[in-house]
Amino acid sequence: MSQPIDLEGTMRDYAARRDITDAVQRYMRGLDRLDPVVQRSAFHDDALIDVGLTASGTDDYIAFCQQLLGNFSGTQHLMGQVQIEIHDETRASGEIYFQAWHGSADEQGTPRDLFIAGRYVDEYACKNGEWRIQKRKLITDWVKDDAANRAFLDANPGVLRGGRSGKDFSQTREWPR
Repeated sequence: MSQPIDLEGTMRDYAARRDITDAVQRYMRGLDRLDPVVQRSAFHDDALIDVGLTASGTDDYIAFCQQLLGNFSGTQHLMGQVQIEIHDETRASGEIYFQAWHGSADEQGTPRDLFIAGRYVDEYACKNGEWRIQKRKLITDWVKDDAANRAFLDANPGVLRGGRSGKDFSQTREWPR
């Protein structure tokens, strides 16, 4: 005979996973759009973040990211596998795979494509009803730095390009009339 389904527990689990995934996605969006408010909304105030290049609390980490990524012509962070384990109503942990492109340049100003792939190993906490990242450690699995080819973009100036610092179409939603 089958066991009855714990619908309330199942829904609580799904809601926690949804909210944690949303926090991780806000983090990525804040990086790529150079939006510190969105990026910060992924973390609790007292979070601890270690990405190898820096290890700090929330505010210092956000400032570090915004300054560092602001030096690139653009970035795009993509999430891969997302594994989340809910421990109880206030604690969870997870591992998020990512790949990130960074539009960089060499010392002569020649465009380059810097790719970084790795994983975020996270601890999540639910405080005041909000799931956010409490602890994060970045593991770098591979890096690739190549000469860039912008020929397509140069030949097609009408292509809508991503913007940053509030200038992306997804933020402005300036539709033609």
